[in-house]
Amino acid sequence: MDIDIDISPETKPEDIFKIIKASMIEKDEIKKHPVGVYFQNIPTDPITGLAAIPYKDAEALGYYKIDMLHLNILKQFDSKSEIKSLLKKPTNWSLLEDRSIVENLFHIGKHFDIVYQVKPKSVLELADILALIRPNKIKLLDKYLKNRKLARQELYTKRSKSDLRKSHAIPYALLIVLQLNIIEMDLYENK
Repeated sequence: MDIDIDISPETKPEDIFKIIKASMIEKDEIKKHPVGVYFQNIPTDPITGLAAIPYKDAEALGYYKIDMLHLNILKQFDSKSEIKSLLKKPTNWSLLEDRSIVENLFHIGKHFDIVYQVKPKSVLELADILALIRPNKIKLLDKYLKNRKLARQELYTKRSKSDLRKSHAIPYALLIVLQLNIIEMDLYENK
């Protein structure tokens, strides 16, 4: 099971919840997982205070790591209403034809060639790109380009941990839409 919660960069989960930070083994040493935490009472290492069971082994024992992902884009907003208002604006999808813009976008920055081939014109098509760039799903690109609707079901069938569920892809696509709308506003103001 993979659970991700997106939070603003200044949010410290330990200030809000009683958590135990997840651990991992790196070069035969126990290290802090970059974003993983447990809300369960998992045994802790008395020296580090981290989970005593590395996250790769913990799930088999019934523990569920939750990733608290810091999203820097959230720093730009003072309220949810600002975000909602910006999401209601029409999106200039043609911005995705500019490599220099795509290179600065959340999750898709290194995938301009795929973005350019797909030419998304909706949040769902942008979410599809996020699913397509996964190692297991990139092989569906040609099938997707021929018939998006037909390929979509297979695209969101989770067969590997790296595969993206639609429930993750849509919110990530909306973050990219926010970025595009901010870029559009900046371009308009700088004219």
